[in-house]
Amino acid sequence: MFAGARPANGHSRQTPGAATTACLQRPRQISLIGPDEEIYRQGGRSGSLYRVEFGAVRIYRLHADGRRHVVSFHLAGETFGLEVGRTRSFFAEAMVHTGLTSAGSTSGETASQELMALALGEMIRAREHLLVLGRQSALEKLAAFLLDISDRQGDLNPIDLPMSRIDIGDYLGMTIETVSRSFSKFRDEGVLRLHNARTVELLRPEKLRQLCQ
Repeated sequence: MFAGARPANGHSRQTPGAATTACLQRPRQISLIGPDEEIYRQGGRSGSLYRVEFGAVRIYRLHADGRRHVVSFHLAGETFGLEVGRTRSFFAEAMVHTGLTSAGSTSGETASQELMALALGEMIRAREHLLVLGRQSALEKLAAFLLDISDRQGDLNPIDLPMSRIDIGDYLGMTIETVSRSFSKFRDEGVLRLHNARTVELLRPEKLRQLCQ
């Protein structure tokens, strides 16, 4: 279900190497989602997969005490929405103006193989997220995060950060104050340049890699 989704004229475009399903490989209508609009909610019925044509999506869970835990971000060319059970375990929201294509449950050998590839990709990403959360310092966590985003954007530099500092904190297990201080420290040390809140130029990516070793 798309909350506030609006159909747009056009067809989905393909990104080489992006995980997708057989259904998502066929031209489909793009639905437009505004910033902070809900795509699906925790406890809702699962089944559909979504591909980000442009924009970005955050996946998160709300705990009983109201705390939010962001488990993943999905950027252009990436697919999300795969669930093990019949109900959604997480919320999905657009972070910026986003275009999505959707597909229902798929069948057939080719679709099964690609769903398996998508599931394995999600497992690897979840494992890497746990490794980031297990790092000792806030600078190490932020360094790993920035390198990951840069890699997923094709080593784009400057990199685009569609997520807010609060989103980053909820993903890395840090307060917004700690996230902001870490960005400032990297800036002051000449590791990066902040063009604005959402655009970051990596001046010394080798320094970030050293922190991640």
